[in-house]
Amino acid sequence: MSRGRDVRKRMTPEKADTSRSFDEQILSEVQKLFNKVKSYTSPFGREWCLPDVSTVLRDPPTSYPRLQALKHSLNEVKNQLSDKDLKVWHQHTCSTNRAGTITAHLRSHVNAELCTQAWAKFYEILGSFPLLPDGALQRGELNTVHLCEAPGAFISAMNHFLNTSGLHCDWSWVANTLNPYYEGNGRSCTIADDRLIAHTLPWWFFGSDNTGDIMVQKHLLEFQGFVGNARHVDLITADGSFDCQGDPGEQESLVAPLQYCETVCALLLLGPGGSFVLKMFTLFEHSSVCLLYLLVCCFRCVHVFKPGTSKAGNSEVYVVCLDYKAKDAVRPLLSKLIRSYGPDLSSKAALFPSSCIPDSFLQQHEELCSFFHTLQVDTIKENLQLFASMTADQRMQLERLRECAAQYYMERFLLQPLSRKRWLCRGSSVGMGVGGIKPFQRKQLGSFNQRKELQCQGWRQRVVHGPYKLWLEEHSQGTEGHQFVLSGPLDDCDLDAWFTVVGATLKKVRSSSFCEQDLLDLLNEALEEHVADQQVQVVDRDHGASECSSCIMQAPSAILSEVCSYSDITSCVVLGNPLWWSLPPEGRSLQLEFSMGLCCPEVGWTTLHDGHGSYQRDLLNCVLSTLQGLREGSALVVPLHSALTRVTAGLVFILHLCFRSITFRCPSSGPPAALLCLGFLRSSALPHIFTILQGVLEEISRIKQGRQLLQFIPMDQLLKGELPHFLCCLNTTIARQQLHLLL
Repeated sequence: MSRGRDVRKRMTPEKADTSRSFDEQILSEVQKLFNKVKSYTSPFGREWCLPDVSTVLRDPPTSYPRLQALKHSLNEVKNQLSDKDLKVWHQHTCSTNRAGTITAHLRSHVNAELCTQAWAKFYEILGSFPLLPDGALQRGELNTVHLCEAPGAFISAMNHFLNTSGLHCDWSWVANTLNPYYEGNGRSCTIADDRLIAHTLPWWFFGSDNTGDIMVQKHLLEFQGFVGNARHVDLITADGSFDCQGDPGEQESLVAPLQYCETVCALLLLGPGGSFVLKMFTLFEHSSVCLLYLLVCCFRCVHVFKPGTSKAGNSEVYVVCLDYKAKDAVRPLLSKLIRSYGPDLSSKAALFPSSCIPDSFLQQHEELCSFFHTLQVDTIKENLQLFASMTADQRMQLERLRECAAQYYMERFLLQPLSRKRWLCRGSSVGMGVGGIKPFQRKQLGSFNQRKELQCQGWRQRVVHGPYKLWLEEHSQGTEGHQFVLSGPLDDCDLDAWFTVVGATLKKVRSSSFCEQDLLDLLNEALEEHVADQQVQVVDRDHGASECSSCIMQAPSAILSEVCSYSDITSCVVLGNPLWWSLPPEGRSLQLEFSMGLCCPEVGWTTLHDGHGSYQRDLLNCVLSTLQGLREGSALVVPLHSALTRVTAGLVFILHLCFRSITFRCPSSGPPAALLCLGFLRSSALPHIFTILQGVLEEISRIKQGRQLLQFIPMDQLLKGELPHFLCCLNTTIARQQLHLLL
């Protein structure tokens, strides 16, 4: 028996006996909860094998009637949820989920790092199957790869397992996910939680374009080089998915291309004897049949497992593949799959023609699908029944089941506490969720039918029915920015750690580490509609915007007058076109200079915001040249389109290093916002900063078409302190102002 199996069988002295605490009926139901697994078995003497490579990706997909009948049956039951308010239904299913208290139990009893439902699921998989190959344990070296891994719960669960299970081995890991910091990645596919990523960035692969999209063919080959230092990859996990709430009945088909890419990547990277864990959603389509058949031909054991900690009413299952066969047997097929690799792989043609799928495999697959179909349908029907009416006895029984499940989980998988000093992240304020403190959190509201109806309406209708309605209707009082002050100068900074990141050119700022996502989505939709139909008569702010008659906006001259009012400011440099700014009224003498080296993007209101490469270059160049000649104690006024990107955030970070305080104002004409940087201090680090910025500008001049500077200050520095909150407030104020005018 393998060493991994021995560890899982050991008992702890303090182990409680669940059977003594709960009656037989409850214990039996809980045991079934953690044993939802089916396995494929090749017929004796007729081993399943891969078809000839010439048949691969050639024929159109086939529909299997029995599987499609199961799909239709499941969707009919799911359709009964379409009129349920999502928030209310979610609260109900959480209360009926037998495993619903396990993660809270883990947080309070075993000090689990990044303890999410994904953590509990993967720890359950580790405790249920011998995922760690004997060869790795014997040589004392374990190498794992984690695909589509954000926020990193599988990695933290693995760390906990290795540190508390008596497995003494040198563990190395690398991971991939859609980069939460790449502003061109949309939220439907990207996990914004960066608590682990921010601390472990060198171990994360985002590809040469910085997107982290594992479905890009060149990334597959680059990733192979990224893990090249690992002599033998022993385990690969793939937990990928994306938001399918717009069409939940087709979740399996929508996610199929991603699952193909994850599988091809695993087959390319895994060493002989390695393990692979793949998340899938129902297995009714021809794409899933082919993918499962590929896996049973490449691994000696393949199990389909529904963890007890996976909500029983969803379609999620994990395919657990053990003991990868020699890669030589797969190499010809793998070469062809790599040539066809990409997001449309499954839509080109079926992986295998139906004639190459053995009846014995198809029969087992249909039985497996029927098994998981029944489990899911029964759960949904029970939830519907309890939603309509739940007695006190039923509620008490559910609570007993939940209590039993938490205790049973702890005992069966031998959970033990892990000291914080053994965590992957040992405590820091960095990475507490992208964007730091945000004024709003994304929530799916209403029923499925209501959300579908809203999707068919314009952004104005969504504002009326959304959480921003009253907030956007409040008129500007001319005090925006006054309450937000970034105190400096910042002195905790490692300049030697700065480096540039160049990647794919931004075509649209779809997400930001420094803005609430729903608000940015709403603004982008409003701007796109404005550009498309030109029905809202708002002109480019560079040429004077039509304003709301009820709003009190600060005149640019009033902003300059405010700077003049500070007694300790003797001079001020104002960047940008002097036509934006009119001179303040006569008063205290203040040396006022204008720098013409900066223009806001000519395209006006745009979903690229401050992501224009030319705008970023001009902004950096203008600030650098101005700082080099600025006198001690001076003020600097910097017009900003926004600060959504890492480059602009980096510029604000530099100003944070140089000035006593920074705040912002929203002028009635000119750019959407202006930074007021007060009290310039010439620190000893300034020459080093100038050298770095000059190098950044030189690199920008060498960047080839199709690529762009994306970052020059590490994210762990940009996410420290008060800067994320300040930038979030700045961007929120700009977005609100723009949406208000577009309304």
